[in-house]
Amino acid sequence: MDNNSAEFVGSIPYLYDRGLGPVIFADYAAEMARRVAAFAPARVLETAAGTGIVTRALRDRLPASTALTATDLNEPMLAVAQRKFTGDDGVVFRTADAQALPFADNLFDAMVCQFGIMFYPDRAKGYAEALRVLQPGGRYFFSVWDAHRYNAFARITNALISRTFPDNPPTFYSVPFGCAAIDPIKEALIDAGFTGISVDVLPIDKRVDDLDLFVRGLISGNPVVDQIRARGRTTPAAMETELAETFKRELGTDPTIVPLQSIFYSAVKPR
Repeated sequence: MDNNSAEFVGSIPYLYDRGLGPVIFADYAAEMARRVAAFAPARVLETAAGTGIVTRALRDRLPASTALTATDLNEPMLAVAQRKFTGDDGVVFRTADAQALPFADNLFDAMVCQFGIMFYPDRAKGYAEALRVLQPGGRYFFSVWDAHRYNAFARITNALISRTFPDNPPTFYSVPFGCAAIDPIKEALIDAGFTGISVDVLPIDKRVDDLDLFVRGLISGNPVVDQIRARGRTTPAAMETELAETFKRELGTDPTIVPLQSIFYSAVKPR
């Protein structure tokens, strides 16, 4: 998968989880878990599980009898995820590439991926692997971010980074928002062999209770922080301060409300 995955090391996974999780991931994780649970699967595979935000929501929503396997390519992210569970939760964690899954054919009846496929170098391989490991009649649930225009946090952060480094801006806040077009994903799923495809656009206006922690997550909770340090023009702390002030100007204060929008997909493996 994308080399960025290898850069989620050191304090980054912790700041990602604490700073970004409550604002941009938790509500969508709850919605994902609700959709998966409505299907009543017996064996669930999660890919690109990261720090376990969706994993925790799935475990809380699914019956204890549901077998849940959570995978990610990045071991430090999974280490944070595992601390959210005990042995009694019955979650199996495994390092795995979603484009080359280490599982047998027809093993799971649901597969879940929140905000992960955008990073796949070859999404067609990812869809093919999902089809392979799902049982006939199994369902693939995943979500992607909509475009910058609908996700102000990304638009504002990307604009600040581009202004600060006009000659060589880090691209992290471009890649995750590059799958906003629905038709190419729909056609790729059909080409992979899926049917029963459904698509939903989900907007949320999210209150930010701790703006300083959120902007720290946006800068220091992902590989952008190392790219800022490498360029040397400014510091992560200075960028976090400037980003917080920009959010206050553009999105208000007391409270700051961040508009979010994601696109949810589900698809079925034919029987």
